Amino acid sequence: MARSSTFPFPIGDISNHRVKLVPFDPDHHGGTFFRLSSSHPELYTHMPMGPWSSEDEFKAEFYESPETHLLSFSNPASFAFAIIDKSRSASAEDPEGELAGTLSFVRTSETHLCTEIGFIIILPPYQHTHVARNAVGLALRYILESPEKGGLGLRRVHWRTSTKNIASAKLAEKMGFEKIGIVPWHMRFVKGKLHAKTGNGRSLPPGSDPQDVWRDSIDYSLSWDWWERFAREETQKQIAL
Repeated sequence: MARSSTFPFPIGDISNHRVKLVPFDPDHHGGTFFRLSSSHPELYTHMPMGPWSSEDEFKAEFYESPETHLLSFSNPASFAFAIIDKSRSASAEDPEGELAGTLSFVRTSETHLCTEIGFIIILPPYQHTHVARNAVGLALRYILESPEKGGLGLRRVHWRTSTKNIASAKLAEKMGFEKIGIVPWHMRFVKGKLHAKTGNGRSLPPGSDPQDVWRDSIDYSLSWDWWERFAREETQKQIAL
């Protein structure tokens, strides 16, 4: 297992016969990721980051200060993965398949033995396939299984998504997450995300810029005991589809 210079946990082999998660390298994966995503701003409708106007701007996201960027390599609570679809042919990005998207561990705590799965972006050619289910399933197994079984042995994993992001909510529930509740006015997208015009569906607060967009979020959680009793089996069913 390799350990990131900042991330508190080791990153080992995270793969099955269909998909693998490898450390995201902006210089290696960034060109293809930007090329396949730049004409699809809807990928970022519910996210606080993106879309980007250039490949250089996209890469800069990973080198900014940890105070402002969850995905920054210098943020010790985050680790970004490239999702490789092994059912495709070898590519310039990976000898075992094609770059299909990204997934990250964010808000990770070594003290509390928890992390959050976030910034899941499945590139358009790989949507509505096995990729999302397998990538999330592999991440969950790595997070929650014991070190003896090749995992990290963490005790809790979070998932937060916009109340408008029905696909993300359905995926979380299919993978065994429990809905904790709704966080109102959770995120403000400043003068942006104009393709998400409905926002949280409510009138803006007094004094708001009319171009602001607010997001309400659904908070999901999956703890180690629920994983043992129920979610491991549900995850395996989804991976096998």
